[in-house]
Amino acid sequence: MTARKSAQQSDSVTAVTGTPTTPATSRGWVSFVGSGPGDPGLLTVRAVDLLRSADVVVTEIPEHEQLVRTVLGLAEDAGEDDGAPRFVDGGFGTDGQPLTHAGRAKVVVKEAKGGGHVVRLLAGDPFLYASGPEEAQACTKAQLGFEIVPGVTSATAVPAYAGIPLTSKRHREVAVVSCADKVDWRDYAGKHTLVLLSGVSSLGDTATALVEAGRSPQTPVAITRVGTTTEQQTVVTTLESAAADARTARIAPPAIIVVGDVVDLRETLSWFETKPLFGWRVLVPRTKEQAGSLSARLRGYGAIPEEVPTISVEPPRNPQQMDKAVRGLVEGRYEWIAFTSVNAVKAVREKFEEYGLDARAFSGLKIAAVGDKTAAAIAAWGLRADLVPETEQSAAGLLEAWPEYDDVLDPINRVFLPRADIATETLVAGLVEKGWECDDVTAYRTVRATPPPAPTREAIKTGKFDAVVFTSSSTVRNLVGIAGKPHPSTIIAVIGPATAKTAEEHGLRVDVLAQVPDVDVLVDGLADFGASRRAAMLEAGEPVTKPSDRKPSSRRRASSK
Repeated sequence: MTARKSAQQSDSVTAVTGTPTTPATSRGWVSFVGSGPGDPGLLTVRAVDLLRSADVVVTEIPEHEQLVRTVLGLAEDAGEDDGAPRFVDGGFGTDGQPLTHAGRAKVVVKEAKGGGHVVRLLAGDPFLYASGPEEAQACTKAQLGFEIVPGVTSATAVPAYAGIPLTSKRHREVAVVSCADKVDWRDYAGKHTLVLLSGVSSLGDTATALVEAGRSPQTPVAITRVGTTTEQQTVVTTLESAAADARTARIAPPAIIVVGDVVDLRETLSWFETKPLFGWRVLVPRTKEQAGSLSARLRGYGAIPEEVPTISVEPPRNPQQMDKAVRGLVEGRYEWIAFTSVNAVKAVREKFEEYGLDARAFSGLKIAAVGDKTAAAIAAWGLRADLVPETEQSAAGLLEAWPEYDDVLDPINRVFLPRADIATETLVAGLVEKGWECDDVTAYRTVRATPPPAPTREAIKTGKFDAVVFTSSSTVRNLVGIAGKPHPSTIIAVIGPATAKTAEEHGLRVDVLAQVPDVDVLVDGLADFGASRRAAMLEAGEPVTKPSDRKPSSRRRASSK
């Protein structure tokens, strides 16, 4: 057991804050943790803390391992040496068959007896229609300590994401029913709201039984599949039509069914499925390191981002130029260092670490950053940028804000400019005009990535993506080079005029142009486009569709201006 995790087995005490620590045991400790209904953001703070300290995570469904990696920020290939817990499948046995409650309990007890901290991750809440009680009893029998961490149950979360309150001023009674059990539907003949779990396959029989028990055939029903995720789909119907409408919509488990008048409130309270990019499949052609924040913002607007690396960042072919520049920086050769990208900051930082240097080597040196994201990367290094453009955050904006060389105020007239091998010469030429001498150094290379899998290439060409966001001219060139041109139905969003020009040169019409070259502004612009498109459809009385639902017959051409 690692020292980092041994704190979970410390003596049982209560901290000043009143939060109890995990009791000690030489035989291990089990935390039964509810994973919620699917959205990683619905995990409790306590759940995330326990996952960070876990030696072993016993999963229940295939999606659980990826959920843990997502919330802990672990790479897909990160192993135990990288700080990842060991994952054990608690859903299926070695024969590939689903485990019974007793079978899962045996897995948990076996892992806990090996010592260390075991997190048993259960879908929803451990004590609501789950195997948590049986597994906890098995721990008691084996004299193993355990704790219960409630999770957000799908019985309440999914209706909330569908815009359906389970109670209102006029409706105060709710019953949660598992259709996997034998149910006497005469017990639910009243007008109280019903939340049905595991009920899709038996929906026809259930609806018939409720009508026979006295419910009106016109009682509103909502069926929501894969709730709280960006693939959520809700069908609103009535008891008499529920089974047929579910088949037509191809509703399959997992799904939550709500029966009752509260379903009518969805018309005004639907908030999740009405997000401007809800359900849009958006292609993100960037480096893996850069795609995270952009994808997270897209998810916030309801989109389903798919990251396809088109650029690989690699060291320069000849590192001697960088070595010489870094030595010059330490020796006080420069007055300024100008960072024009986050990758440039990363490249210099890696070179510093290679030499055993740290941020103290920047003492007396002025630092410029092309924009806020680059300035944030500098700040993460413990440094502060002295110059960041206030208006246009680009090389041109940085040049406009750069001071003229003054031989009285500036003891040194030299600038260190670490950049990509494909960067433009505009900044260098402008600085020279202002009296500065530049050491224009290739700090890293951007090369074309390997082509994406065949299904992704096919989706790009046939319009299965609703939008693509281009963050540089090179992403346009490289995507077309490795995967082909996006289909004319795909919405094209670009980060700036130069990228727009490149897109048009490749025969693509630009639909969204960011007002400033910033990825957050780019995504916000795409969301505004989606919202306007949705509003126009509703105003015209048309059903709301995604761009991929409509595929023009003619190829899109660059618009003339």
